Amino acid sequence: MPYRVLVVEDQMMPKQLFEIYIKESKEFEFVASLSDASLALTFCKAQNIDLILMDVMTAHDSSGLDASSEIKKAFPNIKIIIVTSLPEYSWINRAKEIGVDSFWYKEINKENIIEVMKRTMNGESIYPEETPVVKIGSITNHDLTDRELEILKEMLTGDSNAEIAARLFISPGTVKRHVENMLLKTGLHSRTELVAEAGRVGIVIKDM
Repeated sequence: MPYRVLVVEDQMMPKQLFEIYIKESKEFEFVASLSDASLALTFCKAQNIDLILMDVMTAHDSSGLDASSEIKKAFPNIKIIIVTSLPEYSWINRAKEIGVDSFWYKEINKENIIEVMKRTMNGESIYPEETPVVKIGSITNHDLTDRELEILKEMLTGDSNAEIAARLFISPGTVKRHVENMLLKTGLHSRTELVAEAGRVGIVIKDM
């Protein structure tokens, strides 16, 4: 019996490609596509699903990571592969914490998605070693430290250094120093420009 697959993807092009790949495979059976991740758990309760291809950012600002967490709690045997094109720094670790089985970047992965699906169903957990490399100012995202990226993500809220520091249990001076270091590294001219550029290239994305 082929494995039954649910696709959760709100962009037309990748959704259609996933459907084509699955339908052409003997090992997998396409069941349905959803554009809103918040509907996935209800669907799994009504249908027998073996594997989900889950985008992170879906329709109506629904988080594929949140949906994956709910599904794994209710149906731990359902395999989930996160599929995304965005290099957001925190998603790989969050997926691992949730118990997502595999993680696949849509546009840069060397392995075909069907091959990743086969290996995942065979019990492998396939994750990239790092996020895709993107430019931010005069450097790449890999030139920023984990703490700098953490602070940069918090800066998306528009909150002050003091408010960010309170959430991260560090001093406002530490936040200020990291912001200044990021501006120096990137060659960008202001806090606003730094946040805008980081959001544009997708290295940090505000939690949904």
